[in-house]
Amino acid sequence: MDFKIPFMSYRKIASIFSIILFVVSVLSLSFKGLSLGLDFSGGTLVEVKYEEAVELEDIRTVLNENGFDDIQVVNFGTVQDVLIKVADQDGNSSIGETVFNILQNNKLEGELKRIEFVGPQVGSELRDQGGLGMLVALFMILLYVAFRFQYKFALGAVTALAHDVVIILGLFSLFAWDFDLTVLAALLAVIGYSLNDTIVVSDRIRENFRIERDTSAEETVNLSINQTLGRTIITSFTTLLVLFALFIFGGELIRGFSLALIIGVLIGTYSSIYVVANILMSLSITQDDLAVPEPEGAEFDDMMP
Repeated sequence: MDFKIPFMSYRKIASIFSIILFVVSVLSLSFKGLSLGLDFSGGTLVEVKYEEAVELEDIRTVLNENGFDDIQVVNFGTVQDVLIKVADQDGNSSIGETVFNILQNNKLEGELKRIEFVGPQVGSELRDQGGLGMLVALFMILLYVAFRFQYKFALGAVTALAHDVVIILGLFSLFAWDFDLTVLAALLAVIGYSLNDTIVVSDRIRENFRIERDTSAEETVNLSINQTLGRTIITSFTTLLVLFALFIFGGELIRGFSLALIIGVLIGTYSSIYVVANILMSLSITQDDLAVPEPEGAEFDDMMP
């Protein structure tokens, strides 16, 4: 596919779009915060197995009427298995038995499969360790790209990854979607996916800067993005097909995971084209930045008979 799209002609528009999304995300995270799931906020998980499928709305209504407002009720594996998540209530570990008894007394009898309690302290540790893991990943990527390419590419790559992560978190905050460990795992996957796209585009930009000596930086970046665009479109499209299948048919438990990945693939594809290239153009990337250094003593080798 021979594309000739002048991407860099629209880089100012893309910059404004990215800045607006980033600022809105940061403001939402600052003032509204994330709607933390059971893994981070703490609470109780109850799994009940029924002989026949039951209406989840009936279970929600019964529990709401009995004072349990902050709950999640989903099918787990089959329509006969129901998973109930109840938010932490002052570290009360007996909520699971209370919830099960309420269901039994309201003609929603079933077999109790398990009760798990996650204390608020454990939830905060998971949150802190997950955030630390993400920061370590970004730092290691910065070091790798700086070593593999050049510091301007490293700044572009890390800026693109931070851009992707903050916008995903901002959307989860803005729409009050539950943020749990599966979404955190999706964020780490998005970092890897976006980095892969960024490396492909950056590698082509570097090679073209070394080959195309008579073209401007903007023309070289445009050429590089167009040369990798076919690969980017095919990769993103096939990935999105799988993710939409997971989102639609995968059930409630992995809906947040698949949603975060869908947003991440879309934003990551955009950032690998516009954010990285924008940073490189802003830092005035030139052929001299990417020139292959001559080995020491090369001038003397030319003088040898």
